[in-house]
Amino acid sequence: MNLLLNRSTLLPNSNLQIAGSKSISNRLLILQQQFTELTIQNLSDAEDTLLLKQALTSSSQTIDVHHAGTAMRFLTAFFASQEDREVVLTGSNRMKERPIGVLVLALQELGASISYLENEGFPPLKIVGKKIKKNKLSINSGVSSQFISALLLIAPSLENGLEITLSGNKTSLPYLEMTINLLTQMGISVLFSGNNILVKPFQGEPEIKQFKVESDWSTASYFYSFTALSPVGTTLILNNFQQDSLQGDNITASLFEQLGVETTFSKGTILLTKTRSAVIKELILDLNNSPDLAQTLAVCCFGLQIPFHFNGLQTLKIKETDRLEALETELSKLGAKVIVSADSISMRSLGKPLRFQNQTPEIATYNDHRMAMAFSPLALLFPIKIKEAEVVKKSCPLFWDYLSKIGISFSSY
Repeated sequence: MNLLLNRSTLLPNSNLQIAGSKSISNRLLILQQQFTELTIQNLSDAEDTLLLKQALTSSSQTIDVHHAGTAMRFLTAFFASQEDREVVLTGSNRMKERPIGVLVLALQELGASISYLENEGFPPLKIVGKKIKKNKLSINSGVSSQFISALLLIAPSLENGLEITLSGNKTSLPYLEMTINLLTQMGISVLFSGNNILVKPFQGEPEIKQFKVESDWSTASYFYSFTALSPVGTTLILNNFQQDSLQGDNITASLFEQLGVETTFSKGTILLTKTRSAVIKELILDLNNSPDLAQTLAVCCFGLQIPFHFNGLQTLKIKETDRLEALETELSKLGAKVIVSADSISMRSLGKPLRFQNQTPEIATYNDHRMAMAFSPLALLFPIKIKEAEVVKKSCPLFWDYLSKIGISFSSY
């Protein structure tokens, strides 16, 4: 499905209820396997979450997670710790290019039985579940925080718990802290000090038996971008968000202050208001802790004609696509001059967005949901085509419905 987004204006007093956080939902699903009393409300409707949920209840010997990277990582650790369970864990062609060797090596250090069926260090994996008794390992924390979260989520069920020593620079630290926070809410003892994490084994009932998942801050970031690209005075309300969110991407609120968007928290809602035009000459950010915001911010800066430099983005090279290269290619179509490195992206020469009022650029999405969603706010400036727009189902299946509700008109082509 390809979509043509017409040049549009946000409807006044727009109000949205975004689905539950994918990151929180996926972690809770793994914990629910250990604490069967746990019920989850407002579970994410993302394809990644649905695939993980199906995999956890499947009796099949082959589990295909398609493009779901979180599911691949969490399930690798989960199945490795399930005695007498033998599975082949596989995914899409792109998934088979996404490295998982750091996690596999850590699990093997604990005594897990995991082997590669095609290329060393990459899925698909053959996993023979075992009772894991060893409880100490070291892992490189600079590749993906999901590797560490995958280990932490199974740690309470291990006979002797787990002690992890982290090496290298920590990346996406808020996601690691989210995992630890959820564990402690369940009543599990977790000590995180310096480069060491100690999780004690846990038996019994969790302290929390019902959990309502707050709405997804990563998805909210696109609506911040819509607000930032709108005239001063524009407002937009998003529901089921908390100021003390577990999600690291709640930094969206403070980052977009620099782009003229003010956030007001009130009784589980946030009011976004475009209070002023952005006055900064350049947006310089280290996004090591929130790399999923890079595409949103890059495209928004292009629309606002603000140069930017973002670093700390080494994990974007191994996502659904190489997101840095994809951003460079697609922003270049719009006339921007973009420079990428292994962990950064910069835009100095801005192009001229308004020249597209009488043209319709076409954006490729590379099987990456965030490419489709990040470029969609440019419809406030000029018509834009989004190829393979159905890719949003990976994290936000209702995204195009949300856009329709706030006044963005579109049609297939």
